Amino acid sequence: MPIKSLAVFCGSKTGKNPLFLQHASELGLLCASHGIRVIYGGGSVGIMGAVADETMRHGGAVTGVIPQVLVDWERQHNHLSQLLVVDNMHTRKKKMYDLCDAAVVLPGGFGTLDELFEMVTWNQLSIHDKLIFILNSGGFYKHLIAHIKQMQDEGFLYEEAQKRLIVLNEPSELIEKITH
Repeated sequence: MPIKSLAVFCGSKTGKNPLFLQHASELGLLCASHGIRVIYGGGSVGIMGAVADETMRHGGAVTGVIPQVLVDWERQHNHLSQLLVVDNMHTRKKKMYDLCDAAVVLPGGFGTLDELFEMVTWNQLSIHDKLIFILNSGGFYKHLIAHIKQMQDEGFLYEEAQKRLIVLNEPSELIEKITH
């Protein structure tokens, strides 16, 4: 099945490594260039804002899904193709999962990890079967990847982690995998 929409889970901050922002911008450009709609958290700041800005700048489509509490804090992006306001964070994640054909996780904090693990858990439970990618920009997720391997080695996973999570180092690798 061709990938027409991609959920992007990432930070509302830019982080310290300039590569994080660079990869976010590259991903936005690549999605726009390949006609892939970006589905993301609806914020205007951090690398999440950079993905949305770059996608829109290059004529791509972006759907933001944001909880009302963040709108109340004026964190929403006001220049998207579509902005959906939902009641809470859980509804936001569910809506993003429902709207996407695949997902990618860029650097981020606790919220990003929450989104990653809920999506991979739902995948494992056959609630969905969407591809899930981790963009390991500059080795950001190397310790998490090592821990996931440890969970596997210690017998806590039902199958090899690589069946559920595909680790990439460059945004172009993602586009190659979802467009071929």
